[in-house]
Amino acid sequence: MRQAWEIDLHPEDACGGPLDLHLSLEVDPRVMIGFEDKMLEIPEGDDPIEGFSFPLAFTWTLPPLRYPPDLLVLATELAGLGGVELPLEVSAIDSFASVTDAAERSLTIISRIEVGLDRIYLGQEQMCDVLDTCHNVSTWLLDRSTIWLGEEL
Repeated sequence: MRQAWEIDLHPEDACGGPLDLHLSLEVDPRVMIGFEDKMLEIPEGDDPIEGFSFPLAFTWTLPPLRYPPDLLVLATELAGLGGVELPLEVSAIDSFASVTDAAERSLTIISRIEVGLDRIYLGQEQMCDVLDTCHNVSTWLLDRSTIWLGEEL
């Protein structure tokens, strides 16, 4: 009965490549039912119970990069962009077409946040700041991707 909504996005400047942004929200019915049960137990007009949330994940992917960045430097720079509101994890995959070929490194950046049901219930869950930060991260990655892909040499 678990439901997931997934959306593939990209900045307007990136139509046709090289950056993809995948957004996914997973709704667990047990969490929803647990929240509803707790809400029925509290007196009307009281604030809703905290601690019930759904995970929301943002995943940016870049294709194999000819000149990949240093991962520690990239993670540090992205941490400054995402801040505490949008924590960002950086990972890379090295692929080898054959044993004699050089590695091709592709990047993935993931951010996982919790969407609180109590804030949704009160109409306080504002995703505008998070989405603006996602756009800033996308634009930042897109600006640097031409160098990493070797298109600006």
